[in-house]
Amino acid sequence: MQVPEPQTAATPPAPPSPPARGGAPGGPSSTCRGREVVDRIGDKWSMTVIVRLSAGTRRFTELEREIDGISRRMLTETLRRLERDGIIRRTVHPVVPPHVDYDLTPMGHGLVGAMTAFLAWAEDHVDAIDAARAAYDRRTAERPRRAR
Repeated sequence: MQVPEPQTAATPPAPPSPPARGGAPGGPSSTCRGREVVDRIGDKWSMTVIVRLSAGTRRFTELEREIDGISRRMLTETLRRLERDGIIRRTVHPVVPPHVDYDLTPMGHGLVGAMTAFLAWAEDHVDAIDAARAAYDRRTAERPRRAR
């Protein structure tokens, strides 16, 4: 008996984003769209999922175990958004019980380098950021408060 090849499953489509205004490259609409993408991939759970998948293919339960604090619902929503955006690929294997794998697409792998650079920058500057926050807190604590 021949087993069928695994199929890449399409997640039900999410509601469409509102249409962009303008449309000139580099114009206001492309800036807004760029911010939308950064907001999507830069959130806490998306970055964590992308970093986990950069090490290789994972099943849902593996991701759930490896990502501390994420609920099943949030992991499901995050995976669907990243799949819709073309960052990850969901592959369903035709076995019982169902076996579903997640991995990065070529576009997702391209994102890993940028994320790694960003995380390295954050690690390199965490002490300076802590010092800046402490200095700010001292300055603002010394300011007299205005009556309302």
